[in-house]
Parts: sequence; structure tokens; C-alpha cells
Amino acid sequence: MASAGIQQQQEVLAWLLEPLSQQWTQLEALRMDYYSIRKEAKLKMCSLRAICYLQVKTGEIRFLASTSFLLVKKDWSSEIRLHAFKMLQHLVRLRWEELNPTERRDFANVAVDLMSEIADPCEEWALKSQTAALLAEIVRREGINLWQELFPSLVSLSSKGPIQAELVSMMLRWLPEDITVHNEDLEGDRRRLLLRGLTQSLPEILPLLYTLLERHFGAAISEVGRQQLDIAKQHAAAVTATLNAINAYAEWAPLPDLAKYGIIHGCGFLLSSPDFRLHACEFFKLVSPRKRPFDASSSASEFDSAMHDVFQILMNVSGEFLHRSVTNAGVIDESEFEFAEYICESMVSLGSANLQCISGDDAKLTIYLQQMLGYFQHLKVALHFQSLLFWLGLMRDLMSKPKALSSGDGSAVNNTDSSSGQVDNEKRKILSFVNDDVCSAILDISFQRMLKKEKVFPGTALTLGSLVLWSDDFEGKGDFGQYRSRLLELVKFVSSNKPLIAGVKVSERVIAIIKSLLSSPTPAQDLAVMESMQSALENVVSAVFDGPNEVGGATSEVHVALCRIFEGLLQQLLSLKWTEPPLVEALGNYLIALGPFLKHFPDAVGSVINKLFELLTSLPFVVKDPATSRARHARLQICASFIRMAKAADKSVLPHMKGIADTMAYLQREGCLHRSEHNLLGEAFLVMASAAGIQQQQEVLAWLLEPLSQQWTQLEWQNKYLSDPLGLVCLCSDTSFMWSLFHTVTFFEKALKRSGTRKGSMNLQNNSAESSNFLHPMASHLSWMLPPLLKLLRAIHSIWSPSIHQMLPAEVKAAMTMSDVEWSSLLGGGNPKPLKGALTFTDGSQFETSREGYGEPNESDIRNWLKGVRDSGYNVLGLSATIGDPFFKSLDFHSVAVALMENVQSMEFRHIRQLVHSVLIYLVKFCPPDMWEAWLEKLLHPLFVHCQQALSCSWSSLMHEGRAKVPDLHGIVAGSDLKVEVMEEKLLRDLTREICSLLSIMASSGLNTGLPALEQSGQFTRVDMLSLKDLDSFSSSSMVGFLLNHKELVLPVLRISIQAFTWTDGEAVTKVSSFCTAVIVLAISSNNEELRQFVSKDLFSAAIQGLILESNAVISADLVGLCREIFVYMCDRDPAPRQVLLSLPCITPQDLHAFEDALTKTSSPKEQKQHMKSLLLLGTGNQLKALAAQKSVNVITNVSARPRSSVNVPQTRIEEGETVGLAAIL
Repeated sequence: MASAGIQQQQEVLAWLLEPLSQQWTQLEALRMDYYSIRKEAKLKMCSLRAICYLQVKTGEIRFLASTSFLLVKKDWSSEIRLHAFKMLQHLVRLRWEELNPTERRDFANVAVDLMSEIADPCEEWALKSQTAALLAEIVRREGINLWQELFPSLVSLSSKGPIQAELVSMMLRWLPEDITVHNEDLEGDRRRLLLRGLTQSLPEILPLLYTLLERHFGAAISEVGRQQLDIAKQHAAAVTATLNAINAYAEWAPLPDLAKYGIIHGCGFLLSSPDFRLHACEFFKLVSPRKRPFDASSSASEFDSAMHDVFQILMNVSGEFLHRSVTNAGVIDESEFEFAEYICESMVSLGSANLQCISGDDAKLTIYLQQMLGYFQHLKVALHFQSLLFWLGLMRDLMSKPKALSSGDGSAVNNTDSSSGQVDNEKRKILSFVNDDVCSAILDISFQRMLKKEKVFPGTALTLGSLVLWSDDFEGKGDFGQYRSRLLELVKFVSSNKPLIAGVKVSERVIAIIKSLLSSPTPAQDLAVMESMQSALENVVSAVFDGPNEVGGATSEVHVALCRIFEGLLQQLLSLKWTEPPLVEALGNYLIALGPFLKHFPDAVGSVINKLFELLTSLPFVVKDPATSRARHARLQICASFIRMAKAADKSVLPHMKGIADTMAYLQREGCLHRSEHNLLGEAFLVMASAAGIQQQQEVLAWLLEPLSQQWTQLEWQNKYLSDPLGLVCLCSDTSFMWSLFHTVTFFEKALKRSGTRKGSMNLQNNSAESSNFLHPMASHLSWMLPPLLKLLRAIHSIWSPSIHQMLPAEVKAAMTMSDVEWSSLLGGGNPKPLKGALTFTDGSQFETSREGYGEPNESDIRNWLKGVRDSGYNVLGLSATIGDPFFKSLDFHSVAVALMENVQSMEFRHIRQLVHSVLIYLVKFCPPDMWEAWLEKLLHPLFVHCQQALSCSWSSLMHEGRAKVPDLHGIVAGSDLKVEVMEEKLLRDLTREICSLLSIMASSGLNTGLPALEQSGQFTRVDMLSLKDLDSFSSSSMVGFLLNHKELVLPVLRISIQAFTWTDGEAVTKVSSFCTAVIVLAISSNNEELRQFVSKDLFSAAIQGLILESNAVISADLVGLCREIFVYMCDRDPAPRQVLLSLPCITPQDLHAFEDALTKTSSPKEQKQHMKSLLLLGTGNQLKALAAQKSVNVITNVSARPRSSVNVPQTRIEEGETVGLAAIL
């Protein structure tokens, strides 16, 4: 053939392929027909759904019902039948009242017949479930009388076979749906009737469920033995349906009834069946947290007896599992661990809510606590975590002190003595079972589990055995930080209860870790264990020496023993000669963790201080690459440790202040102390001085600030770098001086925060005159400190102005964009992890300062510098303003206004918000009233004018175009459009809320002492026009009055307050509403016609318009209150309130007249607000979304079981002492 010619080959191929091509064409035609039919079917189904939806609402109910009953027949596809069942359920739920009693009864009978018809092995589970749900819906709508009639027939049906039993159980499961799931469509009376009726029927329902459970479980086991697997599956399905039904009653049915009719016993028995135990666990999960009745009647004792049985069942299962975990852990598979987790969860709920049920039985209480300790010690994190929640709750409750009750004659105390004494005795008894051994075990496990798996260096020599450490892979347990916080809280409670045990355990653990590190060839790599224990040590020491049960209140023997323990630990730490930066940092943290101990053992303070300086000087001062140097970071941490020590050791450190100062001076002379390190040590000095008194603070401040003032006040650098807007560019090229200024400004901030009197100390002064004449230690430094700072801030603000910005170098322009931290924060991703060289200040801010003074600054350095100086500079101004008169009298208000407001129109939203939050709010709060005129008008007018225009434009763009378009010129870096939109909206909302917060503060009671209070009687009383005052009379005693008396200043403010109601930000409206309230009060109390017209018309209309937005639902009550106040107090003085209400689309004069008549008949402001709410809803046709009730129609859906693991159930096996399972057939 191959030797034949091409033509011959073509003829042969044509002859062979012709039949195949015909078949292929036919197949392709069939395929196209199939897809065409399928597409047509889909279109028909969509049409059917649409028709069903429309017809349920508007169609003739009898036609719909008869049609739906036809469509549920077996002649139709499953999808059509399911939709027909849904339509029948909707008809019953939404239009049942349209049927007469005879039709309803016929409807119910047909539904019962459907139950019998669908009891077929071939029917899908979903169809059977919807049939049962339909009958349950009918019973709920028709009432308990129908239920009593149907119950005998349901019992009869359930006895006919496993499928019928499954259907009846499904129906019983759906029946209490409206009790366990809140349904807005079910009125309160009907819900109570349903609950009462079902409760009365429990003596019939619960025995039936127990019978079905027992009958079909036994039948399933029997059929498996006979190898009738298909029938066994049907019985197993009936058991599962019965358990689901039981769980629907477990949440609310009286617990004694569940015990009386065998439900608790039956579910407890099924815990031994691998196939049904998870469903049985669900029952105990629901029952365990049930609350004991408060009365002392027989029901309480019956409850205790039933709950005692629950304890016994779960403890038996737990005991068996924990015993196997210890003796034969290798044969326990994942499905059994999953089961144990559910049991442990129920045990936790049981002990947390009902421990009193077994507290009288010492043996049982001991076993229960030992089992919970076994779970806590378990290798599996899931079991340990569940038990942690129990132990934390138990210790928190047992260690809490009872609230002291007091009364004038002591009667209240006497009446509660017996009950509180009983509770205290019970707590003491339970606490006695948390003995030394239990506390030791809890502490041992807690210390081991402080370590995270991801922190362990590969190859680290850890003696953890098979203990499973926490990992980021765990789901549903929160993050490691939350878990460790719980562990530390538990450690603290245990330490308070058993201080000596805690001291011994933590000391042994730390010393063992140190010895391990000393013997390790690479101690820096094995450091994770030591780092994990630092917080534990800190919490133990704090609980023992600084807690509510501190050692000072303990016996002298315990005190001496504890001091000896921690003195030995301290000596061990002091003897270490570590020089590697990670080890030095860890050692410094450990020394500071002993701070509360040093307060009780002051002799050791000097040794700790010397050790810290030794660690500091052991680290290199100059490093090759400071940006990535761990040594640089370790030096900063050691210096920060002085601050923590000063706080913890309190007055014990005062005798050593001179020694610290001398060492600082020596290190400075030797050139071995960076400015950032000096600042931290200086801050520590201020903390120490705060414990010594005002005079000591003043001396320390003079010593620390005098060297700074010499450089800071020089005109040379100010003229060189700040006189010309581009001078700031030159400053950024002078690296050393740039960072020097940065540290000067940040130290000003620390000095202001750390100086002054401690909270409550002013109340301890014996001389009130001395207190009133108190002068802040920083007051005398403001006059030289603030003027250069204002120049520096003015220069920073200026580079954002368009004329200056275009002349800036590319590197500076790039530095003006957002940092990664700000980017991440705006996108809701949290702060990214800082670099090792980043310094975290005490206020939480982070800056990369490790490069200071090294080489030319890069974009990141300039950005950090700009942000740092701005942040600290704003804080310095705000904190200085809190000092009061010395601030406002030592500064020229014109220079402040120029520095802050000259370039406000060029500022980005984030910077304006920061300026308002950190500076202007404090200026407003602390400005003396006699200086309002000079200060506030100059500062606030340009701010409000710009913000009103910018916010109005951006909100309009957001609501109409979907994008805020904030006028930030440099803040938003390149990225996806969606990210930019999210950031813009976040910036807009943040600034809006901050401006509204400023208005709220301006309306606060402290700044409006002259504002009269509204008469809250609610009576319609005509205002005495002669009693009204000029608006000017409120200017000196009310800041809102001051604003309203300055027209140019207040106009943008009033525009903002009106527009805020239409912006979709409920938080901003919440804040601005208090300002509007003050405006209303002044309109009522003054004779200003313009203000009266504004409130009566503009503000009234805006408040009503604000109720249209669903975002204002949280503040809707206050908005209705504003409307009520305006109408009640202004309708007789101005026609506008009535005109505004009559302009609503659905209101008539008769409605308004009836509303006013109702107002006059009540003097209750609450009732008047309700009348106003009703009128507004009526007048707008229920279009006020903020007031509309949020109703949700609960459609009965198939109950999804709690998520189970995907672990395969083991094959059926028969072992001695085990029940035969059904895993092989399910």
C-alpha cells in the first residue's frame, strides 16, 4: 500500500473515513441538541423561580397552593419539587391568614399525607427534610391545638419503619425553630404560646424521641450483624435525625425533663458509638452551659441532680480517654482526638457554669479538676487550649475579691452578709482543691508553652518531648499573642494564690534555661526559649511583689523565702558575662523583669544599674552597617531598660540618681553615648524624679535641658535652615545636625510627658493653696523651647505648598509620600513588623534612627525625620497647651497661627487630622476664656473654611462617583485603583470624624458653663420673650456662644454640622450632634433671629434628612431628640418647624394637628420623642432607614452539622468491651 501513489492513498482514506465522518456529524448534532435542551431547561427554571417569587406575594393563594401540591409529586424533577416545597412554606408563613379554618385543616391533612408518600428509600434527603419542615411550619402557624390533633398520627407513622421515623424526627426537629432561632415575623405573644405549648407537650415528645433513639440504634446494630447493610443505613439515618431533633430541644427544654425521660442517659450511651458520638456531643455541648434556676425550690435541686448525671457521663468518657492517652497514646487516631476535643469543650462549659453541682462531693470535684488538669497537660494543643479557658475562668473567679457594699446605716451590708459569706466559703473550699501539685503542674506546662513553634531554631536542643507547640497553622484558636496573654494571666492568678510555689518554679525554669545556654555551642541561636520565659518571669514577679496579694501582706517566713529565691536568681543573672547583642538584650530584659522585687529589696538596685551600664559598654559604639546592626538595637533596648526599672523599682532607685548621672556624663565625655541613647536615659531620669517631687523634677529638667537650649536657641541654624523654604532641603543634607534636631524635639516631648505631678498626687497635698498655685516644672522652659519649634514646623508645612514642592529634589519629594506603616494602616492590614534597627518610643511610634549620623540620608531617613519631627512637634505643642496660662502668655498667637495655618490649604488630610488631634483640640480645651478672641479666631477660621470646602467636595465625589478624591497631592503612592479608593475613603472619614470631634469638644460642658439647661418637663410652654438674652452675653462663658457671635468663624462650622448629617458616617454624626444640641439651646435662650431661623429650618431639615441614611441608625434616637427639641421649643416662635414637617411627602395638616395634640397630652420627653418618631415615619412613608426596623425573614433551611474533620472513620471492628459500629456502611 505504501508503494502505491498518492492518489491511491487518498481514495483508500476517503473510503475508510466516510462512515466515521457521518457518525461524527451525528454525534455533534446530538451534542448540540443536548446543550440546547439543557439551556432551555435552565431558562425555564429561572422563569419558574421568578414566577414563584411574584406569585407568592400577589397571586391567588388557593391556586398557588393547589399548583404547588401538584408540583411536589414524584412526576417532576427534584429541583422543581424543592421549589414547590419552598413556595408552600412561604404561603404558610406569609399568607396563612387568608385561608379559612376549613381550608387550613385541609392544607394540614394534605401535608400529613405527603409525609407518608415521601417515605420512600429512593427519595432524596432534601425532599424529605422540606416535607417535614412544611408540616412544622403549619403547626407553628396554626397553634398547639393542631399539634395535639396530629401527634397521635405522627406517633403511628413513626412506628411503621425507619424512613417514617426519620421523617417524624425531622418534623420534631423543625418544630421549635422559632424558639431557638429568633424570627422577627413571629410576634412575641405567638412565640410565648408556641413555647408554652411545646413545653406542655414535652412529656409526649421526649419519650417518643427516646423510644426512636433506642429502637433504631438497636435495629441498626442488629441489621449490621445480619449483613443487611441497606436497611441498617435507614435505621442509622433515623438515629441521626432523632439526635438532631433532641439537640433542638436541648437548649431550652427543662433539664429535669431531659433526665426524667431518659434523653441524657440515651445520648450518654451513644457517646460510646463511633458513628453517632459527635451528634451526641452536640447535645452535651448545648446542655452543659445551662444556668441553674435562682430559686431554692425543688426545680433547683432537680436541676442539680440532672447536671450531676451530665458530669458523671462526661467524666467517665474523659477518664477513659485520658487514661488511654497516658498508657497507649500511639493507637489513638485523629477522629478520637476530635471526639475528645468536643468532650473537653463540654467539660469546660460544665465546670464554668455549673461547678456548684458537684462542689459538695469532694471526691467527684477532685476527679473533675484532675481531668481538667490532664487536658491542660495534654500534648495536643486543641485539648490544652480548651482546658486553658476553664482554668483561667476558674482562677479569675476564685481570686476575685467580693465587692464591698456600703450603706448609711449598714443595713444593706447586713442583709447580704449571709449570702456573700456563703459564696466566699464556697470559693475558699474550691480553691483548697487547687493545691500545690495542681499549681505546680499548671506553671510547668504554661512555661513550656510560652514558646511558639516558628520561633524554635532548627536543631535547637529542647527537651519538650512530643509536646506540640503552638503554630500559626492552627485554625479557630485566635493568634499566638491572644493565647499567650491568656497563659500569662493564668500564671499571674496562680502566682497570687501560691507565691512560694510560683517563685520556686520560675526560678528553677530560668536557671535551667541559662545553664542550657551556657553549655550550648551557639547560645544566640537557642535563645528563643529564654526570650519566651521573660514575660512569664515578669508576670510572676509582678503578681508576687506588686499584685493585690503582694508579698508585703504575706507572712514573714514567706516574705523571707521569696526574697531569698529571687535574690539567688538575680545573682545568677548578674554573674553572666554575655556580650553577643541578642544575649545582652535578653539579659537586660530579665533584669528589668525583676523590677517589682527590687522595690522590696533596694540593696540590689545598685548592682542592677551597674550591670546595665556594663552591658551597654560591652556593645560596640561604632558599627559598619547601623541600619542592620543588632548591636545598635541592643544598646537602645538597654537604655530603655532604665525607664522600665525606674517605673518598677519606684523610690528604691532614688539614692542612685547621682551615680547614674555621673556615668552618663562620663560616657558623653568619652564619646560613647548616642543622642538617642542619651534621650532614653534622660527620660529614665525624669521618671525617677517624678517619684521624688516637683523640686527634684525641676533640678533634673534644668540639668537635662540646659545643654539642649544652648544649641536650640542659636539663631545661626534657624537663619540658615528655616528662613528660606528651601533651607529645609539643606538641613536634610546635614545628617548629623538633622538627627540632632530630631532628638531635641523628641526629648521635649518626653520631658513634657514625664514631668508634672502623678495622677492623684494633687489630691494628697495638705495645702490646697499650694495645689492651686502649682506651676508645671516645664512652664519656665516654654518661652525658649517653642519659638524655634514653630519655625521648624512652618518650614515643614511649607514644602507641601505647590510653589515650593515643584522646586524640591526628587529624593525629598519621594520622602513626602506615605511610609509602609501608614499604607498598611489605611488598608486595614495592621502595622508591618519594624526593622531590627527601629526604635519604638514609649508612645508607640517607631522610627529608624540607627543610621543617624552615618553618611548621606536616603529617602527613608528623610521620611522618618519629617514624620518624627511633625509627630513629636505637634505633641510638644499640645502638651504645652495643657500647662495653661504660661503657654498662652509666653507665645505670640500670631506666630502660632502662621506656623500652623499658613499652608493649611496645601496640607494632606492625614496631616490636618493629626494637627487637629494633637494640637488644636488641646488649644481649644485649655485656652483661657479671656484669650478666646485673640487665639481661637486666628487659628480656627482658616481651618474650618478649608475643611468645609475640602470635606464637602470629597464627600460629594464619594457619594456620586464612588471615589473620595481627597486632595492629598503626595500621600497616596502608586497602587491598584481599589487600594487607592480604600485609602482615600479612610483618609476622608478620619478627617471628618476628627473635625466633628473638635466641634463636640467645643460644645462640652466644661467649655460652656454659661449655657442654660433645657427644661426637661416637656410641657408646651410659651417662651417668655423678655427673658431672652443677646447672643453676645454668652460669648465669655460658652465657647459655642463665642463661635456664634463671630459670623465669619461660625459660618463654615454650621455648614459642616449641616452637611455631616448627609455624609454616610454615623460616628461623625454622633460627635457633631452634641454641638448641634448646644446650638439649639442657644437658639432657644437668645433673641438672635438668624440663629432661630437656622435652627428652625436648616438644622431641623438636616436632622430629618440624616434619618434617611441607614448609617445613622446608631444615632437615630439622638437625631429624633434634636427634632423634638426644635419643634417643642421653636414652633411657637417660628413657622419653619411646621412648614418643614408639612413639606414631607406623606403628611397632612390633620396628621400634624393630631401630633401636636398628642404632644400637649404628655409631659414625658421620652413619649414626645416616640410621637416625633412615629410622625416622621408616617410623613416619609417609612423611608427613614435609620428608624426602620431591621426585619429579617428566617427561611427554614437544612441544618448543617457542626464542621467535622475530614478524617476517615475507622473500619468496623469488634473488640472486647466495644460496641459494634456502623462506620463501614455510612
